[in-house]
Amino acid sequence: MTTENRSTGRKPLTATIATGVALIVVALIAVAYASPYLVVNRLRDAVQARDAQMINRYVDYPALRASLKTELTQMLSRRVETQKLQHPLAALGALVGMAFVNPLVDAYATPDGVAALLAGMPPRGEPGEAPPSVIDQQSSDQVPPQPQEAPPSPASTEAQTEPRAKGDAGYRDINTFAVNYARGSGTPAYAVVFHRRGWFTWQIDAVELRS
Repeated sequence: MTTENRSTGRKPLTATIATGVALIVVALIAVAYASPYLVVNRLRDAVQARDAQMINRYVDYPALRASLKTELTQMLSRRVETQKLQHPLAALGALVGMAFVNPLVDAYATPDGVAALLAGMPPRGEPGEAPPSVIDQQSSDQVPPQPQEAPPSPASTEAQTEPRAKGDAGYRDINTFAVNYARGSGTPAYAVVFHRRGWFTWQIDAVELRS
């Protein structure tokens, strides 16, 4: 076989390898782009399955706590400023609510709180407020849960997690993804913010309360 023939034989092989590499790269880019949408779907499935461990996998709780504390404090401060002249009693209620920021943060920086956020139920800054309890709190050592006298029915669970505000999801930049919820019945507009952790993994680490 001449040198020319060997060179001609190598060209199809080289082209095949190059095409294969290009297809792999395109597939990886597509998966990386779709990854936050997949994470959102997994979280919603975890809420429906009442799977706390799966939810925990996709939440950065220390960052979420810090964000919740900042956002709730700012939200209540805006409420006080808006209401103090026209509605003194309502403003007093907002001031009282300021004292409950930390307990409210503690309530929402949990699997139940994340489930509520994803179901269109953000914190409203009211005293004694807490997200609905719909998630099975699974311990790390897998201790079997104690029998319950009256376990919640699937219908009641669905009612608790039924979205109260519609959300749309999208990128803000290459490393930031948000699910934006429009103002609903009795709920303000807000956003649940994810940030990239590696190529394909995302975690909730912030909430934006816009009222």
